[in-house]
Amino acid sequence: MKLKHLIVAMLATATATAAFAADTYKIDPTHTFPSFEADHMGISILRGKFTKTEGTVVLDRAAKTGSIDIKIDADSLDFGNDKLNKHAKNEDMFDVAKFKDITYTSKSITFKGETPISVDGTLTLHGVSKPVTLTINKFKCIIHPMHKKEVCGADASAEFKRTDFGISYAVPPFAPEVKLQIQVEAVKN
Repeated sequence: MKLKHLIVAMLATATATAAFAADTYKIDPTHTFPSFEADHMGISILRGKFTKTEGTVVLDRAAKTGSIDIKIDADSLDFGNDKLNKHAKNEDMFDVAKFKDITYTSKSITFKGETPISVDGTLTLHGVSKPVTLTINKFKCIIHPMHKKEVCGADASAEFKRTDFGISYAVPPFAPEVKLQIQVEAVKN
């Protein structure tokens, strides 16, 4: 009878250890700014960013898996030009009154050795959901001197066509391709 209890206890411990192998990180909104570049009639590049982002990242480095759940406030769009911000937020483009959030979710993170290198996920923009793969160009974790907790940061990028998401304003003369750049920091819970 004692052996049976010992086996049950060992299985419970193994299950609990596996359940706690993943680490959860909360996005730091003061250090996370998704930005993008878009064509302006072939004569210049418009650059904008979103200033309000929240979400979580789960990493299981031992199993080399993870997940991402990000929400971006579409109304936080900022080109650094009030007139352009107002136009981009209206029905012609982002239509932020109707589509308040931009989301990115993933249950698939690819690792190379100990380091995550890409994320296959779903971007929901302008009410349309499409697969978008993020390339992780840089990834690093440290014990943050102020938080006294582990903080991980990454630089990620992707490309997609805005027309695939129903944003077809002025195509042409504007090209539909968008380059996405994301700087992100997240604090371990």
